Amino acid sequence: MLLWGLWLLALARAAAAGSCAEFKLCCPGRDSACVVQKTSPNAILQSLSEKPCYCDHACLKLGDCCSDFKEACGVLDCVVSGWGPWTGCDSECGPGAQSRTRLVERAPENGGKHCPQLVQQRGCQGTKCHRRNPKSAIKEVALLLPAELGDVRHANDSSDIRTNLRLQYQNDPEHDVTKEYCVTFTITKATKACYKEPSLSKLSEGARVCVHCQTQALRRALDWRCEGDGGMDAMITRWSMLSSAHCHGKWMRTKKTGAECDAALCQPQAHFIFV
Repeated sequence: MLLWGLWLLALARAAAAGSCAEFKLCCPGRDSACVVQKTSPNAILQSLSEKPCYCDHACLKLGDCCSDFKEACGVLDCVVSGWGPWTGCDSECGPGAQSRTRLVERAPENGGKHCPQLVQQRGCQGTKCHRRNPKSAIKEVALLLPAELGDVRHANDSSDIRTNLRLQYQNDPEHDVTKEYCVTFTITKATKACYKEPSLSKLSEGARVCVHCQTQALRRALDWRCEGDGGMDAMITRWSMLSSAHCHGKWMRTKKTGAECDAALCQPQAHFIFV
């Protein structure tokens, strides 16, 4: 009778605590026998708090763990840091995406909660769009001068303050010589006035010419290109020779080269320059 009383006392204590540590229970996987009875198995439950609780790892999913299960069984949930900053938009122009991340500060152990999402993404809109569509170049007219006049632009680099800005602010696109380029064109139409001057003999129908875009002719509003450069290959646009008022026509762009104007047609120098 004494033993029975002691057992009931222990059972009453367990009912109050619902303790895995007190019963020394910690079972892997799912084990319905790994249970702490808070009342006598035959007793009528008066409330939900009197229901038995479990000390097996399945209780984490089923939600019926004893109150001290995690501490008693060394269960550690994943711990993550706060969110880092958002990255820049992956599209310079138009719809894109950006993301942010967080780090795992402590990995889960013994069935603890898995780590939550570590990467988040959201939509964004790139704003570094070109001001003009290349096809808008079809409306432009290239104003030309003979290439020999291009040397005059740099003749006073050492003494002319305005021109010498090119040397003082080399990182400014307006003065960056690496942004210079050449474009080759095939003349598709030329007025009769072009044939009358020997210096303009290159401007004859069917001929190919090379035109140099120097820094002084780069246009900020055109995303640092020369006005009338054709926009893209195979586009037909208009040109006009400033040194001869009645010499003008049309041409088709064939190729754009870099700052060195290394196309064979541009050697030893280009035929004309953009103004």
